[in-house]
Amino acid sequence: MRIRTLAAALTALVGATAVQAANPIVVLETSKGDIKIELFEDKSPITVKNFLQYVDDKHYDGLTFHRVISNFMIQGGGYDVDQQERKTRDPIKNESGNGVPNNRGYIAMARTRELDTATSQFYINVQDNPALDRGKYCAFGKVIDGMDVVDKIKNVETGAKGKFDEDCPKEDVVIKKARRADK
Repeated sequence: MRIRTLAAALTALVGATAVQAANPIVVLETSKGDIKIELFEDKSPITVKNFLQYVDDKHYDGLTFHRVISNFMIQGGGYDVDQQERKTRDPIKNESGNGVPNNRGYIAMARTRELDTATSQFYINVQDNPALDRGKYCAFGKVIDGMDVVDKIKNVETGAKGKFDEDCPKEDVVIKKARRADK
């Protein structure tokens, strides 16, 4: 009898640990539809913690996808509809080289030319971009639902707009709300 009780307790403990170890999921509610993203916390703990802090702080709410290159990626997380840059926290360490590829549907951190400069801006690859791997840009999650929305965004008409070059959507593509799926 004790062995069965111990086995049941261990099974419950293992099941609870598996639930706790699940990767965080974030939903971006955009003006084109919802994008659900799984974040790979085990591969990029600094990056995921940073991204989730921006989500929890509601930093992304009301920002736009301000850069769209239909055969490359869609980028957002920095500017509002008036092209005003939102204040960010300090840059984080680049965790590229973590084994997560910059393939179609994967999310990664945008940065300047300097390696450890990512703050809040991110991009979603709309095709495989292996040249961005190998210690360059940190991919840290994958779209698990809503690639049709990503494709709608990648197909918007772009051109010069305000302070942005020809890769800016002519019609604002807004992140209405970013939230954790479990909250």
